[in-house]
Amino acid sequence: MTAKDTDSLAPEGFQVLKALARAAAPQAPKQIAQAAGLDGKVVSDAIKGLKSLGLVDSPVRCKYGLTAAGQEAAKS
Repeated sequence: MTAKDTDSLAPEGFQVLKALARAAAPQAPKQIAQAAGLDGKVVSDAIKGLKSLGLVDSPVRCKYGLTAAGQEAAKS
């Protein structure tokens, strides 16, 4: 995914990417919601979309982290 592709992300998706980029370890949706200042349902929906784009994965059950592409996207 290129920087241009991240322009199509919803603002909430970008907030989730930024929150995960600041985290030292994979995060639960509740932790992401708190860090991003978003509602839990919004975060869950954003995670689904980000996973389908290959920006987020689940290295630990019920916790989410950034893929290499997600780390690049969070920088833009």
